[in-house]
Amino acid sequence: LQIGRNVAVHYFEDAADRQRDDAGKPAQWTFFYPQEEYRPELLESLAGMVRQGVGDVEIHIHHDGEGETNFMHRMQTFIGVLSQDHGLLRQRDGRTAFGFIHGNWALDNSRPDGRWCGLNNELTLLRELGGYADFTMPAAPDPCQTRLVNAIYWAVDDPGRPKSHDTGLLATAGATAPRDSLLCVQGPLTLRPHPRWRLLPSLEVGELASYAPPAPDRAECWLAAAPRIGNEVFVKLYTHGAPEKNASPLLGGFIEQAIEHVRAACH
Repeated sequence: LQIGRNVAVHYFEDAADRQRDDAGKPAQWTFFYPQEEYRPELLESLAGMVRQGVGDVEIHIHHDGEGETNFMHRMQTFIGVLSQDHGLLRQRDGRTAFGFIHGNWALDNSRPDGRWCGLNNELTLLRELGGYADFTMPAAPDPCQTRLVNAIYWAVDDPGRPKSHDTGLLATAGATAPRDSLLCVQGPLTLRPHPRWRLLPSLEVGELASYAPPAPDRAECWLAAAPRIGNEVFVKLYTHGAPEKNASPLLGGFIEQAIEHVRAACH
């Protein structure tokens, strides 16, 4: 495990140095660490990348109907561990701030069967805890998918009903966030055309995996679907952990290839 962890860390550090932007700044990688899988040694490896300026750590959590009190306790404890024990997360207006991804996509009790969350007021709780934005979407073809797609927007919680982030006010340059709102940052959700010999297109959700390698046509889809604020374009891609079948291709160049394909598509 130690050897594997060191290999992964060195890959991300070296890749960050190779993939610099036009201003010479190295690439940075964001890790949404799952609270229920906390291991101090793994967090310290990520904290080392944060201290070098090439990484960031935010919060990921799976929960299922444990109630508001237990949810708040779990989150507050984990926020404290990340900030106090590992020097992670940021301070904003005198409090610890974090980005968030909901396990099983069920943010704000958005599954029709009520599983994997149970909190209709989850957006409110996340704001109270210091959450500055949610990065869960897209979820298609899962029913947790929101009606609003390919957007960066402000969602206002209705504690009396689930899935308050189904729609919201689009973020625009210079605009002020609505009161009591949580920013939602989505990745691409569109159709990827298949080669001519295939009959149906596939769903493009921005995932990188052994079964979803980066490709030039995917980069074109990412850019076409990416939300824009002013002149800025936001392409959010993700990997879902690194089980063995995914670790080798991801650490073998998939992540850098994705960056290079996007760069080529921009020219």
